Amino acid sequence: MKVSSDFLVIGSGIAGLSFALQAAAHGSVALVTKRDITESATNYAQGGIATVSSEEDTFDAHVQDTLVAGAGICHEDVVRMVVEEGPQVIANLIEWGVQFTKSGEVYDLTREGGHSARRILHAEDITGREIERALVAAVRAHEDITIYENHIAIDLVTESKVLKKKLEVNRCLGAHVLDIQTGAVRTFASRITLLASGGAGKVYLYTCNPDVATGDGVAMAYRAGATICNMEFMQFHPTTLYHPHARSFLISEAVRGEGAILRRRDGTAFMENYHPLKDLAPRDIVARAIDNEMKTHGDDCVYLDITHRDADYITGRFPNIYQTCLEYGIDMTRDMIPVVPAAHYLCGGVAVDGNAETDIKHLYAIGEVAFTGLHGGNRLASNSLLEAGVYAGRAYEHAVKTLKESEFSEPTFPEWDCGTATNSDEMVVVSQNWDEVRRFMWNYVGIVRSDKRLERAMRRIDLIQEEIEEYYWNFIVTSDLIELRNITTVAKLIVSCAQMRKESRGLNYNIDHPGVDDVNWKRDTFIKKQF
Repeated sequence: MKVSSDFLVIGSGIAGLSFALQAAAHGSVALVTKRDITESATNYAQGGIATVSSEEDTFDAHVQDTLVAGAGICHEDVVRMVVEEGPQVIANLIEWGVQFTKSGEVYDLTREGGHSARRILHAEDITGREIERALVAAVRAHEDITIYENHIAIDLVTESKVLKKKLEVNRCLGAHVLDIQTGAVRTFASRITLLASGGAGKVYLYTCNPDVATGDGVAMAYRAGATICNMEFMQFHPTTLYHPHARSFLISEAVRGEGAILRRRDGTAFMENYHPLKDLAPRDIVARAIDNEMKTHGDDCVYLDITHRDADYITGRFPNIYQTCLEYGIDMTRDMIPVVPAAHYLCGGVAVDGNAETDIKHLYAIGEVAFTGLHGGNRLASNSLLEAGVYAGRAYEHAVKTLKESEFSEPTFPEWDCGTATNSDEMVVVSQNWDEVRRFMWNYVGIVRSDKRLERAMRRIDLIQEEIEEYYWNFIVTSDLIELRNITTVAKLIVSCAQMRKESRGLNYNIDHPGVDDVNWKRDTFIKKQF
């Protein structure tokens, strides 16, 4: 069955929802999301959204903090643009119904690692959930937006693919999408396609990302011929709750922003040994410090201590974190919280221009799936929601202009052809390869890397990809198979980019190439599929 729309949005976090709400005033929107519409990384974001909104802060200060965190390879023009357009994003969110926490009559601002001032708006410690609540309500109420839950995009359809020839200028025509509940593959034809599918934390064994974060957008864009950039920069959040029954629960950076101290098991504070900002150092430095402390002392975790703050303040400022920890027997007003790093945010992604358009015409990418140049080698805390909001607006404006100025002559759109594929009775192949990819990515391509580890990872990926491709073409597609194919593709892109970068910069730390090489590597890494 074919679904036609002016705009196809793949993903339902702040990026996709913000774009859909603005684009719907100019045409029909089909919004595809592979679980419930609220299941996105946005929904799990605790800290907040960074923007300059007080007289004590300046755009220049926010720009400088972002550049410092980005380890020398942020695109400064992009950083300044995003920072300066931030207040409009906040205004849009408030107009759509987001209720940020106030202190009296003004919005309460918090601080996180790497920030020189309090500039982060938040909704208690469930900012993402509040943003998602408001945007989902607005989207559901809009008559020109049709939501397709439990639908997972399989691959993009391009003009080159339809005509079966290489084109000088390729164009995206939509996507083939699996209805997970019925098993039917549907054709979504669109004049504009937006990837807002989130990140790829599930490529790693330990992550604080939701299960949907399997790198689908990056993998599909790569297979379609789009340029992919800086995949070596996977950010590991320093503080994920360490407990045998806790499922990768993130302890917000804002806890350290409000004075929490990282300690060893014996209570010794250690961050002063690694950075002048101590516990407020950028995430890459904190994650490596924790990794080193655990390996040096043979501990399974380190501890986050905020017990010196008033108990009422802690429970009022962090009600969700407090309640969740309490469920696991940890009272953060009296006990130190056991924490470990986990894969958190992909700083690289599908390369886009200032309007969020990829090098495939009519294909846009925003949010964590995209590489804009904002984050450089390491993302500054709470800049991600800001980036998603800014680029949603820019993509919307450019896409609407494209619709008005372009003549569309849609080729015959191919329906999905499963050929002779049959149902598989060997799903153990999928689960085995899924576990293996995530485990060797954690062990070989994690916080600390080496040339030999990267080589081993690449050999394993090549073997697994052969198995997956054979399996993919012989058996009817399932969501598990699609996600396995995608995490393996993304894993290879991460390793490929890490092998290119012969230095240790930001989140890419390689013991065989210690130190920063500004002469040869003060630049981005690019990779593009050759047809």
